Amino acid sequence: MLRVNKVRAKLAAGERVYGLFSVIPEPVLVEMIGCAGYDFVVLDSEHTLVDPQQLENLIRAAEAVDLTPFVRVPVAAPGAILRALDAGAMGVVLPHVRSRSDVDEAIRAARYHPEGMRSLGGGRVPGFGAIDGTAYLARANAEIMVIPLIEDAEGVAAIDDIVAGGGVDLVMPGPADLSQSYGVPWQVRHPLVQDALKQLHTACAGHGVPYCPITRNRDSHRRWLEAGVTAFVLGEERDLAATAFRQHLATLSPRGL
Repeated sequence: MLRVNKVRAKLAAGERVYGLFSVIPEPVLVEMIGCAGYDFVVLDSEHTLVDPQQLENLIRAAEAVDLTPFVRVPVAAPGAILRALDAGAMGVVLPHVRSRSDVDEAIRAARYHPEGMRSLGGGRVPGFGAIDGTAYLARANAEIMVIPLIEDAEGVAAIDDIVAGGGVDLVMPGPADLSQSYGVPWQVRHPLVQDALKQLHTACAGHGVPYCPITRNRDSHRRWLEAGVTAFVLGEERDLAATAFRQHLATLSPRGL
């Protein structure tokens, strides 16, 4: 059933929020992320083979540990957005947003009248009728977040238009795909990519839209903190697990002694 979006509330109060991408479709891992103290999880349905029932159970796992569930949809299309929200997502992360028209289409799919035209329906999000239908529409519009993921040079060039039109609740960058878009694949520290990330932050700050960079180490985290950022994705649970496995083996095996 629809809850208060604690990430939205914390950002509005100027508090920091921390999250992880989750690409392994196992509810127990989502529970672990929440129990570790993260504020939100981005459940990936773009790069992960996850069916609608799995996605709904991943969202249930997040709800069970008071973790705010966002879903990165496979495409920023109305059908994908509707399925994620009807499953209980508190926000949709939209891949490869390149223009304001991409955002406008997503807002129309994610929000109800008068802000959009999301298809009306019942089910688990209005608590199977526990929330009055009209009241649910207003609450959903107030709580659910629309989050563009800027992964292309075109999106960087259009960022002022993207955030200036309203309806954008948070912006995330995609450094890996940005590097490819600029012709330097996987060189995420390349000056072209770093300059793009700064451009995104500057535009967001200028329009009062929270910016959520990916920070995987202390130095990166410190730099963005000093820039006034309060929302952070600290990586991906699969990468963290693989790194921990390698370190554990290196520490305890004869090869690591």
